[in-house]
Amino acid sequence: MQSTELDPTLSQTLDAAGRAGLKLVIGNKNYSSWSMRPWLALKAFGIPFEEVRVLLGQPDSSSRIAAYSTAGRVPVLIDGQTTVWDSLAICEYLAEQFPDKGMWPRDLAARALARSICAEMHSGFTALRSAMWMNIKASFPSKGRTPEAQSDIARICELWEDCLARSGGRGFLFGDFTIADAYFAPVVMRFRTYGVWLAPTVQAYVDRVVAHPAVAQWMREALAETECLEKYDTYPE
Repeated sequence: MQSTELDPTLSQTLDAAGRAGLKLVIGNKNYSSWSMRPWLALKAFGIPFEEVRVLLGQPDSSSRIAAYSTAGRVPVLIDGQTTVWDSLAICEYLAEQFPDKGMWPRDLAARALARSICAEMHSGFTALRSAMWMNIKASFPSKGRTPEAQSDIARICELWEDCLARSGGRGFLFGDFTIADAYFAPVVMRFRTYGVWLAPTVQAYVDRVVAHPAVAQWMREALAETECLEKYDTYPE
């Protein structure tokens, strides 16, 4: 098990939260886009948690994950006797448990928009996910450009440009970093791996996401991993 390091500038503690602690079960950081989302939400908002990393693609991966959740997939959040699986459900649970953190935008209309784009990411963009899987270490420039994936890229850029225009365009999707940014961070990783050309406003947003301390830490730890999943490390011609 690996315990996460806490940013001393962030104030919330487990004692203040009134609980014994949170545990997040994740997969490999280099590959597991769904694990990345709630991990970033926890880390970015200074919520202490214990990290349990289950290596994917191993003979015992399924049995190890099953010890935490009958769903058989990561991520899994464990809060005492409560188990939450599915990345969006975990993020919603955290936002409810830590309302003072402002994990969603405070404004009602902005919050509705943030939830909508996260739901669209959660249930859609299957062509992008299939043709351009996450591999932070890899470089697959110009790969995965199926017409369907290109359509997904265009839609994501449209969403980002709209949110940035509404928020002033100098910060994150809704000004401050929110669950929405955590939710689209794996897409940022994909755009970098596959060398996707982006309009200047969108590229500037990508650069800000990459520079965020929580995202930068995930990337560092992904690059430090030594495990490999061969089927994701090469792109077929």
